[in-house]
Amino acid sequence: MQSKLAAIRRYHNKSQKEIADLIGVDVRTYINKEQGKTQFKANEMFIIAKYFGKTIEEIFLPENFEKLEVKEGVS
Repeated sequence: MQSKLAAIRRYHNKSQKEIADLIGVDVRTYINKEQGKTQFKANEMFIIAKYFGKTIEEIFLPENFEKLEVKEGVS
């Protein structure tokens, strides 16, 4: 599954290296984060969201987050 971040990054014609440099990490580290192998730190999420003019929720929460919350609450 393609991450929303990857889609947004490509839409803006930005490379993984450019975003890695933006948040101050190695490109391999960034790739792992974008692929969901490791987690972004809160400050990295804020920097990326501000850079793309979006909210953290728009980029980093799963599409079905609210549905998952409702299902978990019902159980």
